[in-house]
Amino acid sequence: MGIEEFGGGQGAQSDVLVVTTNDVPGYHVSQVIGEVFGLTVRSRHLGSQIGAGLKSMIGGELRGLTKTLVETRNQAMERLVEQARARGGNAVLMMRFDVTEAADVGTEVCAYGTAVVLAPQS
Repeated sequence: MGIEEFGGGQGAQSDVLVVTTNDVPGYHVSQVIGEVFGLTVRSRHLGSQIGAGLKSMIGGELRGLTKTLVETRNQAMERLVEQARARGGNAVLMMRFDVTEAADVGTEVCAYGTAVVLAPQS
């Protein structure tokens, strides 16, 4: 597995900028749209649970689970971008992830932030 399988974030072609900062150098917020989020819940895979249990006894990275979490976070972020775009935003500021156990059957991942319209500074 290559490193590209364990990365995340936006592609270079996205029309909605997502950042973890409060502002973007060279731009000002011309409109605050409000909170947006993308949510997904993934169930646990029995095979990965068994493999993770065995791996935890001998130590080391749980690569299958790591890859699944990256895919899950990317899906949550895609949904966040879709919601911001649908509401008229071209950026999401202060993006964060929240990860919790969902009723002991899976993992809930929520990407959230503030949708805004950014305009170049004059």
